[in-house]
Amino acid sequence: MASEILRLSEMNPKQSGDFFAVLASREESQTKDGKPYYRVAFRDSKRKVTAMIWSDHGCFPDCNENWQVGTFYKIRGRYTENSYGPQIEIERIRPVEDGDAEQGFSPDDFFETTRYDRDEMFEELLSLAREHITEEPLQRLVVELLTERADFVKTHAAASRNHHAFMGGYLEHTLSVTRTAVFLAEKYSAYYTEMKPPLSRSLVVAGAILHDIGKAEELVFKPEGWEYTPRGRLVGHIFIGRDIVLNKAATISDISPETVLRLEHIIISHQGLPEWGSPIPPSTPEALLVHYADDMDAKFHELAVQLETDSPPATEFTDYRNPLRRRIFLGLQPGDSPKTTS
Repeated sequence: MASEILRLSEMNPKQSGDFFAVLASREESQTKDGKPYYRVAFRDSKRKVTAMIWSDHGCFPDCNENWQVGTFYKIRGRYTENSYGPQIEIERIRPVEDGDAEQGFSPDDFFETTRYDRDEMFEELLSLAREHITEEPLQRLVVELLTERADFVKTHAAASRNHHAFMGGYLEHTLSVTRTAVFLAEKYSAYYTEMKPPLSRSLVVAGAILHDIGKAEELVFKPEGWEYTPRGRLVGHIFIGRDIVLNKAATISDISPETVLRLEHIIISHQGLPEWGSPIPPSTPEALLVHYADDMDAKFHELAVQLETDSPPATEFTDYRNPLRRRIFLGLQPGDSPKTTS
């Protein structure tokens, strides 16, 4: 194989070359004539491509007998794009070998990861809990859950797709939501001083930190990406999270029953609407603030991803096929001017 190694995610249509990729999926099927074939998918951290391995393809025997999902491969192929999406025409393929590290192979390159330092984010999240949750039993509940599940908090995705669907995405999203929640809690508790009961800044921050805690058991990472667990599909992170919080609260003898109830409500209402997954809408001031902090962070991330590009836009708007389901304005093209009415 050639010595120059390309990145799969950086290959242009009709470009050929050598690259490393992980086998994300391998599905066996048959043609109308009864001949077997495989539809396989390879990916790196930013692009997933499909390859058709027909029965007369030179790779078919190897694919049939040896290819394993989750295995890294060195591939020589031609990258194309068509109505079915990104494709790769495989010319040669073999499993990655120890010597490939000298050509730049690293398993870490195949898992999309937060751009921020996960240990630093985790310590900041703990600091926000200790500083702003002044109700001591509630603070203990939150800090213990974070420290007991530190590996999950640092590595998990926030979703299977759309927003923060990458290693460390859960922590990046949760920290961002919590920062916003701190600001909103301080702002509105100062605005509305006559509320009875007063807005609980402790509950807002606790709810922001724990609103997605159920993702720990809802999602699991596989070579093809983040997927739902059986419990995740059948129960969902809202009720899984509620159970995690209630089980932890049962070990804290001095926590107020009303505090637990209000925190439980934040968890189950944070997505706002039944069609988004919450069985009831936010019905306390704390739940309302957490819902909007969460919703804003998820939606802004979805928008920002559409605008994060190294090349100047070729059109004035993005395609509507994005998580927000709308065409996002990129800017006027050279020579254009906005139309006005007289």
